[in-house]
Amino acid sequence: MSPLKRIYEPAAYAAGSLDGCWWPETTAEAPDHPALEGEVTTEFAVIGAGYAGLNAALALAEAGARTVVIDEQAPGWGASGRNGGFCCLGGAKAGGETIARRHGTLELSRHRATEKAAIAHVEALTRRFGIDIDRHSRGELQIAHSARAFKGMQGDLQTLRAAYGVEVELIGAEEMAGRGLQLSGLSGPMHGALWVDLGFALNPRKYALGLARAATAAGVRIHAGTPALSITPEGQDYRITTPKGTLRTRHILLTTNGYSSENLPRWMASRYLPMQSSVIVTRPLTEAEIAAQGWSSDLMAYDSRHLLHYFRLMPDRRMLFGMRGALRWTPEGHAAIRAGLRAHFDAMFPAWRGVETPHFWSGLVAMSRNLTPYVGPLGDWPRAHAAFAWHGNGVAMGSYAGAQLAARALGRPTTLPHFYAMPPRRFELGPARRAMLAAALVGYRLADAL
Repeated sequence: MSPLKRIYEPAAYAAGSLDGCWWPETTAEAPDHPALEGEVTTEFAVIGAGYAGLNAALALAEAGARTVVIDEQAPGWGASGRNGGFCCLGGAKAGGETIARRHGTLELSRHRATEKAAIAHVEALTRRFGIDIDRHSRGELQIAHSARAFKGMQGDLQTLRAAYGVEVELIGAEEMAGRGLQLSGLSGPMHGALWVDLGFALNPRKYALGLARAATAAGVRIHAGTPALSITPEGQDYRITTPKGTLRTRHILLTTNGYSSENLPRWMASRYLPMQSSVIVTRPLTEAEIAAQGWSSDLMAYDSRHLLHYFRLMPDRRMLFGMRGALRWTPEGHAAIRAGLRAHFDAMFPAWRGVETPHFWSGLVAMSRNLTPYVGPLGDWPRAHAAFAWHGNGVAMGSYAGAQLAARALGRPTTLPHFYAMPPRRFELGPARRAMLAAALVGYRLADAL
């Protein structure tokens, strides 16, 4: 049995990689899900207990299927329990023009309908199961970091209204302070913003643990501390080997996203690219501090840079601030990205330069070479399916895709665009594809400076 082959340093996948994360401090200790031991037989096996896997398992159980979920760590341990908590439009890095050119305008319409449906899906789930998610923010705000970006927003205004059928508002730079949106750019003032009335912010860990509770109540067996070490087809079934036992199943759903491996199964090799996303969280801000900066809005917000910043003032008056750009999962790499986060935070919110940021952590999001989500077959294996590549927007898209993956596994029609099921091309450089990130970051920084 070969060890799992992964392209980040081992520390990225170790239990300690969650150290420093704010979200575990907001919830009671998670329920114990014992490791799988001995031989277990099921109808459907879900590998990965994040948003996609838990949504898939819940949908399967509610359809009457015997379902077992296994995870190397625990439900919500990975990116699903440590992200920024933005339930919003997204899922693809490819823009609308690119999707329309590749797949046609009808498929673009289906993609946009899926984005909206994904947000509605999370809202409906949290209400149906009474999951307390610390919800806030009506819609999302994109802030223009340059005059060029604001001009683009002006051009997008009518397109967005027509595409999503919701209220969209352009906010000029001179209006921002009066709306509680006062902040600075890294090299000058911000140039305005665009608000879209879709989405909301939430506590990602409370949502993940709530999904796990709902799935368990529906009859799903969840086993934490149970990595899948190998998958072997055996007749009409599959044998999944784990450290303490074996799981035999007729169907497989793989939902490990940024925490996937190159050889589980080998079809996954080079079809996904994990990227680090890092976050700091302040102590609670006083009303005087909030007034001094002039950012009092509870909107989830991000800027228009390629290497974007995302941030929100949470209900307990802590400020969450995140960005991408780390290249190594090492103490030195994390020290550098933490310093960079703090420097960017201080530049954008100068009145808060003296405010402590005791919480810092990172997680792995995943991209595909196609820059679009994947929900489709797991290679040429029968009754095997996979879902991954949310491009940093997995709260909504990962959740909805998980439910749709369950429909696919049950032989039912899905509502997803057809191109979601097109197998992603492999990244160039294969196991060394992380080297591409360094060059990409240079290019993005140059583009952001224009």
